[in-house]
Amino acid sequence: MGHLTTRDAYKNLEDRINWFTQGAPPSDTLSKILQVLYTEKEAKWAALLPVRPFTLKKAAKIWGTTEAKAEKLLDHLCEKALLVDSEYHGQRQFVMPPPMAGFIEFALMRTRGDIDQKYLSNLYYQYMNVEEDFIKDLFFVTETRLGRVFVQEPVLANSKTNHILDYERATHIVEEAEYIGLGTCYCRHKMYHAGHPCEIDAPWDVCLTFDNVARSLAEHGGYARLISKEEAKDALERSYASNLVQIGENVREHPAFICNCCGCCCEALQAARHFSPMQPVATTNYIPHVSLKQCIGCGKCANVCPILAISMEKRKQEPAQEKPFDNAKQAKKPVIDTEICLGCGVCARNCPTGAIKLERRPVQIITPVNSTHRFVLQAIEKGTLQNLIFDNQAFANHRAMAAVFGTILKLPPMKQSLASKQFKSVYLDKLLSLQKKKTDKR
Repeated sequence: MGHLTTRDAYKNLEDRINWFTQGAPPSDTLSKILQVLYTEKEAKWAALLPVRPFTLKKAAKIWGTTEAKAEKLLDHLCEKALLVDSEYHGQRQFVMPPPMAGFIEFALMRTRGDIDQKYLSNLYYQYMNVEEDFIKDLFFVTETRLGRVFVQEPVLANSKTNHILDYERATHIVEEAEYIGLGTCYCRHKMYHAGHPCEIDAPWDVCLTFDNVARSLAEHGGYARLISKEEAKDALERSYASNLVQIGENVREHPAFICNCCGCCCEALQAARHFSPMQPVATTNYIPHVSLKQCIGCGKCANVCPILAISMEKRKQEPAQEKPFDNAKQAKKPVIDTEICLGCGVCARNCPTGAIKLERRPVQIITPVNSTHRFVLQAIEKGTLQNLIFDNQAFANHRAMAAVFGTILKLPPMKQSLASKQFKSVYLDKLLSLQKKKTDKR
């Protein structure tokens, strides 16, 4: 690798990152970001690593070195949160996390002195809040979203809690997790250093990660600390109290993260505001309904809505109404833009008279089964399915799935589109279910 120039090293790393379904559009700013996160040698090493999870033996072979030296390099990259490790069938494996939610956030999930976090934050702000190509690619290129909103459970009336599904509840995710990590909110940390501190002074220590991601971040470098289920639920309660929105990985089973987001700092909520009516994350299966009989027109719901989906408009005087409104406030009513509403429940939580109730949406929001399911759907939609087939261990031993993918790729565009919709709704769920049963029997 010694013959590569510095430019080659970082360019090759960019190419490696963009081999994944979720990439990072090249720019001078991205190059500067990678130069902060990686030394030139680290960039050379990482650019050679496969997309799929890999073993120590595999890394040593790729790098042309001994397993002892390779392990030292891998551990070093884990310490910088540029790799995540896990146990698979008793064997240690490694994988490079995607840009987001991944190595971009990890760099600011704790205070550290080995990099200039203020300089990095300003680069992040430039790349995501000014240039915007990354944000557009992250949130709007595929129909299947990276993240989804969790409904605030405390605002659901008892009659509604019977209808909420397990995967829709953040507390269920907490209960199911083997490991739970708590870290600093990357978004508010970034915006603080970039000179745009959180407008609502929301807590920073509310970023939740789960299972292997949580364990790896905690064991290597202290980017998160392992906490109990009770502490995780406390983080949720503190977030509810600060009117934060819970956004997690868009999967039903074992999401890797749940962020507690404010409208002024979170990239997803900022994108919802800026690119309205396009929706950057999957909404909940709920929508708020306002009872005008109970509403006093105070406007609190509009003030706390994280994506500005509620406006206060003049209320018409009904013919049957005996007397005029008592005051100017009562003469106004909240109007909810249901096309962009997240269904988070922040408005209902803040209504002083209980005039806002969450009702089930008439059309169910479809959520991918797990990370593999989400990756495949996004790859189909983005046209990068071949990358997953040829470079992802999830399919290495599943010839039937690979054959289906190969068939889809050979179809003309129109039929490919139709096949992908059928595939998303029927085949993939069944194939993943069969694969899970086979894995459980081993």
